[in-house]
Amino acid sequence: MNILLWHVHGSWTTAFVQGPHRYLVPVLPGRGPDGRGRARTFPWPESVTEVTPEELTETPVDLVVLQRPHEPGLARRWLGGRRPGREVPAVYVEHNAPDGDVPGTRHPCADRDDLTLVHVTHFNRLFWDNGRAPTAVVEHGVMDPGHRYTGEYERAVVVVNEPIRRGRHTGTDLLPALSRAAPLDVFGMATRGLARHLALSGGLCRTWELPQAELHAAMARRRLYLHPVRWTSLGLSLLEAMHLGMPVVALATTEVVEAVPEGAGVLSTRPEVLARAARTYLHDPDAAAEDGARARRAALDRYGLKRFLDDWERLIAEVTR
Repeated sequence: MNILLWHVHGSWTTAFVQGPHRYLVPVLPGRGPDGRGRARTFPWPESVTEVTPEELTETPVDLVVLQRPHEPGLARRWLGGRRPGREVPAVYVEHNAPDGDVPGTRHPCADRDDLTLVHVTHFNRLFWDNGRAPTAVVEHGVMDPGHRYTGEYERAVVVVNEPIRRGRHTGTDLLPALSRAAPLDVFGMATRGLARHLALSGGLCRTWELPQAELHAAMARRRLYLHPVRWTSLGLSLLEAMHLGMPVVALATTEVVEAVPEGAGVLSTRPEVLARAARTYLHDPDAAAEDGARARRAALDRYGLKRFLDDWERLIAEVTR
C-alpha cells in the first residue's frame, strides 16, 4: 500500500515504517514542520519516499495517517480534494495524553466517525473524551538496540526534552531532591542551563544534547534510568532504557504502571521512595543489573517491534477493507 504520513515523531515513525508498505512523507523547501521529509538521524528503510504536495495530487494513496489537528485539511488540499476518511481511508494517531481540562478534554476527532482514532496507550484512550469516534489502541513498538547495559557510571540518566519550559509536567521540580540521592545526567533537547535553573552544582546535574546515534550507548553506561514525569504519554525513552537492560525508577503515573512490571524497577508516587531506590541501585550494581535484565525481558515481550507491526497490520486491514 501507499501510506501517507507526516514526519512528526522520529522515534515512533522509525518503528512504523519498518512495515511492508511504501511510506509517502511530505517534503517542503526548508523542511519545516509540515515537510520535514526523511529523517536524517534515524534508520529509515528505502520504502520511505519523499513527496512534494504537487506530486501528491496525482499519487494513489491507500491510507492517510494523521497525527495533528490541522492535517486533515492539509491532506485534502494536497491530495487534490480527496478527503481523509471519506475518499481515502484514514486513521488519526494521538501520541499525547490529554492536556487542559483533564479528564474532560475533548479530542479534535471526537465528532468524526469516518476515521479511527488510534491511541498509543490505554491510559490515553481512557482519559481523552473520544466522543463518537471509533477508537483503537496500538501500543508502542521499539527497535531493539540490544542488551547494552554496563551501569559503570554511578549516576542516574534522565531523558527529557525542554525540561525547563515543561516544568512540573516532566517533574523538573523533583530533580534537586533526587539528585542528592543519585547525581543526574540529563539528555535531551533544550537541557542547557538546567543545573543553573535548579540551582544545582555541575556535579549533581550534567546535561547533553546528544545525536540519536550516540544516545543509547550513553544511557546504558549509567547505573539506572530515572523517570520523574508527572503527566505525559508513555515516553519511548523509557521503553528504550528497558530494552537496553536498565533498571527503572519512575513516578507511578499515567501508563508507566502498566509498562514497568514488578522486579524491573521501582515505581511510586512518593519522591522519597524513588530517591531511596536510586540510592540502593547506585550502591548495589548487581541488583541494578538483575532488575535491568527483567526490564529488558518485559519490554521485548510487550513493546517489541514485531508485535507493534502485527497490530498495525491488523488495524490497517480493517480500516482499508
